[in-house]
Amino acid sequence: MITMKNVIREGHKTLVTVAKPVKLPLTSGDKRLLKDLLQFVKNSQDPDMVEKYELRPAVGIAAPQVNVSKRMYAVHVTDFDGTLYSYALINPVITEKSKELIYMPGGEGCLSVDRETEGITPRYKSITLEALSYDEASGSVIPIKLHLQGYVSIIFQHELDHLDGILFVSKLFPSIPNAEPAFEIPEDEEGAAV
Repeated sequence: MITMKNVIREGHKTLVTVAKPVKLPLTSGDKRLLKDLLQFVKNSQDPDMVEKYELRPAVGIAAPQVNVSKRMYAVHVTDFDGTLYSYALINPVITEKSKELIYMPGGEGCLSVDRETEGITPRYKSITLEALSYDEASGSVIPIKLHLQGYVSIIFQHELDHLDGILFVSKLFPSIPNAEPAFEIPEDEEGAAV
């Protein structure tokens, strides 16, 4: 089981290294890691597990964040319309992207960054992402194509940056001309973390 003790932090070499493509067929270690990454994100959203294991809440985690330099990550998030995006992805690539830019109001967060940050990170408003998805129930690898917009698009882009050795803190700006917030937040609440 992955816990916060397994998550490497800003300054670690693996976080700024471009991850290697995953070879097929998947090894048993790759399958286990994909399962564990997805389970970590689910656990981090369960208040009992958060308290028991001192987890930081998350909607995604990439293999490089647990010091495995391979192109895989997991996301488990429900969009504002109630759609659940729960995937363990292998070798994801963005095949289409919008010209319009958006950002996370209040800024993004990251399990590998333990400090307060100021600024916003530009992201594409919509993307098409192609990848292989690992289905634990069947043990199979399935090609998928996702059309993502808004908040969910930001999450998938944030995790993909980890595979390219990029932390969001290297892309912080005080403002982004012609970019709009992914959603509005009440003034008395903090921004959501990726």
